[in-house]
Amino acid sequence: MKLLKYMALAFYALTLASCTDLDETLYDQVGSENYYNTKMDVIRAAFRPFEHAFWSISSRHVLNELTADQLITPTRDGWWNDGGKWERLHYHTWTVDDLGEAQTEWNGCFQGIMQCNLVIEDLSRFSPEDFGFSELEFNNLKGQCRALRAWFYIRLLDAFRNVPLVTTYSDRPQNPQASPEEIFEFIEKELLDCTGLLIKKTGLGTNKTIQGQWTQAAAASLLVRLYLNAEVYIGEERYNECARYAQDILDGKYGDYELADRWDAAFDWDNDECDEVIFGFPGSKGYTHWHYDGDTYAWTVPAKANLFFNDTKSGVGHNTKYAASPSYDLDGNLYEYELGMPIQNFRKYEGDKRMLLYRNLGGSRREGLFLYGYLEYTDPETGTIKRVRAPEQPYDLYIRDAVGRFQGMAPDKWPTDKESKLANADHNSGWHFVKYPLYDDDDPNQVESDYTEIRLPEIIYSLAECKLRKGDRNGAARLLNSVRKRNYEPDHHYDVLYSPEGMCRLDEAEMLAEWGREFFAESRRRIDLIRFGKFNTGRWWDKNPDADSHTAIFPITRTILNSNPILNQNPGYGN
Repeated sequence: MKLLKYMALAFYALTLASCTDLDETLYDQVGSENYYNTKMDVIRAAFRPFEHAFWSISSRHVLNELTADQLITPTRDGWWNDGGKWERLHYHTWTVDDLGEAQTEWNGCFQGIMQCNLVIEDLSRFSPEDFGFSELEFNNLKGQCRALRAWFYIRLLDAFRNVPLVTTYSDRPQNPQASPEEIFEFIEKELLDCTGLLIKKTGLGTNKTIQGQWTQAAAASLLVRLYLNAEVYIGEERYNECARYAQDILDGKYGDYELADRWDAAFDWDNDECDEVIFGFPGSKGYTHWHYDGDTYAWTVPAKANLFFNDTKSGVGHNTKYAASPSYDLDGNLYEYELGMPIQNFRKYEGDKRMLLYRNLGGSRREGLFLYGYLEYTDPETGTIKRVRAPEQPYDLYIRDAVGRFQGMAPDKWPTDKESKLANADHNSGWHFVKYPLYDDDDPNQVESDYTEIRLPEIIYSLAECKLRKGDRNGAARLLNSVRKRNYEPDHHYDVLYSPEGMCRLDEAEMLAEWGREFFAESRRRIDLIRFGKFNTGRWWDKNPDADSHTAIFPITRTILNSNPILNQNPGYGN
């Protein structure tokens, strides 16, 4: 379709505009009746909310990862205390006054919803022929904003459960909260209605022409997300529907997709050409790239890691916000937690390619997911080998799968202070990781990865979980193995694949563990723990079970309540 080219150009043009003004009102100085003059005006308007949506991913990432068992933000030599806010996330002790990320998530989602509502209302006043669109092209444009609005509402349902349902822009009274069932039904109907309006990917190798747009498969994937978590959201199992839509996606009913042959392809600089990616937000060094921001994937490495990567010109500053929760205590003994310990979870199966030390290979390729041990680099001035050092401290880093005060200790030494907790760490504590590549300054594809929001393994794992819950262990195992086998050399397959194709046993605990491996640090761990009944009852490093389950949803902050007095606070957070 000729429209695809216009959409892509419009989207990339729009990414020049930052979305940091949270108080903006879209087109507040230009009446809608005067704005739409050309075909390109319509396209620009339809895709304007997408840049805001891309920006908004950071608050979801913090809420869904730092409240769960795999990622931590410890206090390191005085860094990252911030009044104890990261401890409150980790311990589930937040209040209505100190959870800024929850307020950002609420505001960001509703701002995006209102931007979508405006476009949907505006386009309803026009006919395709007014601007030279075909009926299919015009319906696709309307479907784009409806699918994006549903994506925002899924996030609100997931985080808060009890939220207002606002579907108009021009008539905006203060809305009371709808029930979770009403929100669920709205999302479901919207996705069912708009799936047929959206474009369908036809043929492998065509992602680049449609990246950044909702397709039929992407909308169907949101239904898979919704149905997979229906029991959490509304107390009603919808695993049959989840399985049906997941199977239809895998069968190609909604377009042509296939797994990549390596685990990192969906995150690499050319992932807009990866047939595993079902929906992604286009990012680029010359435009916006919110997944390379501090609250997402730039701050998952040591503060001075730019020396190791040689990426000083990328415009991406590094810091130590995120690390993997530890596997070892301060005597070098392995913890025995069922949850957390993500590095040990990866170690469980020998030969995992993701366990290699991250390294740039040249030619816009990398290997490995993690940073650990000494990080050595060549000093460009002297040509000597040096090690990355701690910031403001006189010691070389030796990154460990443990949390404590190691300072400059040798790798085989352990501190006398045996208190391993979030408030007692240094810059050696916890393995770091690189999800999206951090290529060096000489690489032409530095910071060129798009942000992958939905990829095919999510559909495969969702279907596998549905099958496992229905007692089809072998069917679930074969689905998981279809993805897992790319992480190991063929001679390891029998030792690492699930029975009947390998020797490993699959059960619900292993299913949750495998979600954690495949989707490590992909903004979803919290809901997976909740779905398996572990978020409030589970125990992991420096985290005891909660007294009750009210923190399975977040509070509505006092600022939000004060701005709309007809809202009710979520249960468990007081009046």
